[in-house]
Amino acid sequence: MEYDSGKKQQKDTFGCFKLVALIALCFVLISPAESFDALDPTGNVTIRWDIMSWTSDGYLATVTLFNFQLYRNIMNPGWTLGWTWAKKEIIWAVVGAQATEQGDCAKFKLKIPHSCKRNPQVVDLLPGAPFNMQFTNCCRGGVLTSWGQNPSGAVSSFQIGVGLSGTSNKTVKLPKNFKLLGPGPGYSCGPAKVVPSTAILTDDRRRKMQALMSWNVTCTYSQFLASKNPSCCVSMSSFYSDKITGCPPCACGCQNNDTCVTRDSKILKENVTSPHRKSDITPKPLLQCTHHLCHVRVHWHLKDNYEDYWRVKIAIINFNYRLNFTDWSLVVQHPNLNNVTQVYSFEYMPLLPYESINDTGMFYGLKYYNDLLMEAGPKGNVQSEVLMKKDKNTFTLKQGWAFPRRVYFNGDECMLPPPDSYPMLPNSAQKPPTTITLMAAYVVFTLFLHLVVTLF
Repeated sequence: MEYDSGKKQQKDTFGCFKLVALIALCFVLISPAESFDALDPTGNVTIRWDIMSWTSDGYLATVTLFNFQLYRNIMNPGWTLGWTWAKKEIIWAVVGAQATEQGDCAKFKLKIPHSCKRNPQVVDLLPGAPFNMQFTNCCRGGVLTSWGQNPSGAVSSFQIGVGLSGTSNKTVKLPKNFKLLGPGPGYSCGPAKVVPSTAILTDDRRRKMQALMSWNVTCTYSQFLASKNPSCCVSMSSFYSDKITGCPPCACGCQNNDTCVTRDSKILKENVTSPHRKSDITPKPLLQCTHHLCHVRVHWHLKDNYEDYWRVKIAIINFNYRLNFTDWSLVVQHPNLNNVTQVYSFEYMPLLPYESINDTGMFYGLKYYNDLLMEAGPKGNVQSEVLMKKDKNTFTLKQGWAFPRRVYFNGDECMLPPPDSYPMLPNSAQKPPTTITLMAAYVVFTLFLHLVVTLF
């Protein structure tokens, strides 16, 4: 009886454990943890809102975007920042940016606000904006480089005058439902949180001004939110094999199969003669027809194997006829990146998200040389070579060790081919003969000579 009671109790405990595990799994699936990036665990875009002065019906604030992501930039046509007002606020004026819609301002007679939308969206100004509309770190078309590549280019700011709001720290209500496009979906933003007031240097950097009130919003990126399919893939080859391991079929999905074009298509000539203006929204991709249907392919070629070093050639090929990549970045994870000797024609920076592990690095283009990856075509590629020093305890050409573990292009993880398709070493039949084999051959040859001499 006691045995049955204990067995029942054990069964109930196990059932309770399964229920707890199921609930925990649900929380993992729906929580913001999906935005976690193992190679950049603290990467985020922080939006800082600093009230610098009060006005008769609101305040004047400086809004600054910091791209604290190590290797993910925000490319053309740039960021779009949106939110919902907590009350009935309006935007009187913006310097260094502009709201995309004015909204219904019919009730204002004398002075017309810049935007009366309850949920405004703001974008950066384009380069060449009039001087009286510019603000510090503005007017780059919303393009933000990654913090790892260029911290000075990873900051954008504008000034905003808000009306019909509170005029003190106690009466101001924080905006809510922040949304960031960079330039497409993928970012999820948390709620605004009041932080200690920011001390801001003046333009001549000789005086600090204290904000009257500050709050921060943190936005993180998830590739799953951005797209259900990858945008890039990886192919491989080596000096010891004639086999080229291509990208997996439909590596980036086959949804573009009906809209892709061949190299000799007439559409390409029309695309060249009627280019898209910079002010246009992101044009619809026009991909070259390939078996993988990816925007970008990264090729890893194991080129040379020396006594103490080995060399890899890396090529990045663009297959999109309507999109180039400014300030592109390539992140590779491989155990031998802890001992990089030289990188040719690319910049290189080790990424150390976990200080004890040095197996990840970021490659990016040299300024004014190859930092722009052109559209698909003869010039739509960049390439480099990497020389690495061997660790005799770990280096091997067996079982695909010489190929990367992970590859990211512009912050998105690329599809790798299956491991069993990697270029393999020649089989054992092509290995040099062993000592026993040579001895056996020698004995056979000696007996053959003895037989010949006996017969003749």
